[in-house]
Amino acid sequence: MKVMGIGGLEKAVQFKRAAFPALDEPEYRIAQGMDAAAALLIDGELVAAAEEERFTGKKHTGDFPIHAIQYCLSEAGISVEEIDEIAHGFNYSPYRDLYQIDDVSAALYNQVLSREALLQQVHSNLPGFPETNVFQVGHHLAHAASAAFTSGWDECLVVVNDAMGEVESTSVYDFHDGELERICSIGANDSIGVLYSLVTLHLGFDFNSDEYKIMGLAPYGDPGRFRSFFENSVELCRDGTIRIPILKLNRTREERETYLATRAYLDDNLIPRRLPADPILPIHQDVAAALQECLENVVLHICGHFANMTGLRRIALAGGVALNCTANGKLMHSGQFDEVYIQPVAGDDGVALGAALYRASLAGEIHNRRMPVPLLGPRYSDSEIEAALNRFAPHIQWLRHNSLAATCATAAQLIAQGRVIAWDRGRMEYGPRALGNRSILADPGHPEMRDRINAMVKKREAFRPFAPACSLEEAPRWFNVAPGEAYPYMISIVDVRPELQALLPAITHINGTARLQTVSATDNPDFHALLLAVGRTTGRQMVLNTSFNVKGQPIVNTPEEAIETFLGTGIESLFLENFHVTRPAA
Repeated sequence: MKVMGIGGLEKAVQFKRAAFPALDEPEYRIAQGMDAAAALLIDGELVAAAEEERFTGKKHTGDFPIHAIQYCLSEAGISVEEIDEIAHGFNYSPYRDLYQIDDVSAALYNQVLSREALLQQVHSNLPGFPETNVFQVGHHLAHAASAAFTSGWDECLVVVNDAMGEVESTSVYDFHDGELERICSIGANDSIGVLYSLVTLHLGFDFNSDEYKIMGLAPYGDPGRFRSFFENSVELCRDGTIRIPILKLNRTREERETYLATRAYLDDNLIPRRLPADPILPIHQDVAAALQECLENVVLHICGHFANMTGLRRIALAGGVALNCTANGKLMHSGQFDEVYIQPVAGDDGVALGAALYRASLAGEIHNRRMPVPLLGPRYSDSEIEAALNRFAPHIQWLRHNSLAATCATAAQLIAQGRVIAWDRGRMEYGPRALGNRSILADPGHPEMRDRINAMVKKREAFRPFAPACSLEEAPRWFNVAPGEAYPYMISIVDVRPELQALLPAITHINGTARLQTVSATDNPDFHALLLAVGRTTGRQMVLNTSFNVKGQPIVNTPEEAIETFLGTGIESLFLENFHVTRPAA
């Protein structure tokens, strides 16, 4: 069976703009259905997956993922007529009556959320596809399937934690015998994800986009200064749930649309809101620290309660909150579980995968194996790369190495010399992390490297940390991890060994941690080969690894995008497969 999973809610933001034309621009991001993607399963095997933003350049787009679908079909060498099912990672049908409370909500349901709206998009983009073969999968059920059916386990606890999926914010499942049994649900009016995003907006960053910046800012602050505010705002209940009364302050349609009453409460009882252009002060760092601590306490509370209730010692996580690397690290080292698995495409781009997996599971076609590093996107041939290089010929020069070994040797020498390089090789990553195929790389031992890349390359806030990619074999030398302990997805923090932190200033955060990615020859042989070459030049099989894009841009996809981004930044060399691209000599 061939199942195409999709995510996103087309026209959600457009509808909001039309219905509420006077909102501030950041308020239009308070919406569901971002990060549209497509994922193709054939006979239970995931063969291709990608986010729509990588093809359109519209970061976090919720548009119908036609370009991602076309890529998946092309990668598999099939036509849309050969697809047995399309599975969408949202299902609002059970809540149709709830949306009839006023004219605006009814129009939102009819135009954006309903099955009829989905079928209209399918008919428009994939003419002739039978509507009887289009299925809707509840958002949290899709998230849960994405974690359970890629965990490699026969049974485990599954926790889905995000801002909002239909009407839920957190769902807990007992996974056994190939089935997901829901044992708890927390509604969107008690969403720790929504609260985290609202405080993110309050601190001058983007809702539903910049939450990871708060995670990076938090270690600079003192959580004690605002701890009581969050302890009073978020009640940890004895049944494993939580209550957040300040999210229930919004009574009118307009208040609910942008949480106006909750945000006014933050103004009056937390701190005055920060505008994006305002400086980041210690008080903002302290709020971030207290918020992050609150989130971690909630995660430990929910997961710990249901671990005790079920006796399950393995847990699989999905949902946007599962992208909070610091909370993941705290859970991993809490002692509550023997094993913790975070699905690497845990955000809403992952519901495309989950919806497909759930439908395949009903047909008995699941092969539950641990998800490998998700290198599932497009790759480009040498002829396609050469054509792109020729189009930029007046602005670049290049040479072609005759082997991977020669390419790695050159790249390693440049990294050892303190150069910043871009590494674009193989299939693009599916998900938010650059795991070695669309990466900007540098030496983590240079003290000025973090500030240099933030200012000249990434064009982002100076406090933002960078992650290390280290060979699996050498990780215990530098980090407090056990030999062979793998962190392949760059989705959890670990401690840098205290005596070695001074040697790794560019990737060691202010609190002595790092968002580690371990790389093995099995996960990604080409990237692993580069790390071995770097080890021969620097004495450590490690690089600073950040995504190949600039602020506001999706991770690059095509060779043309790679060259344009290279030319528009301070990156000093670009490696496209075995092509080494530089600027012409002055």
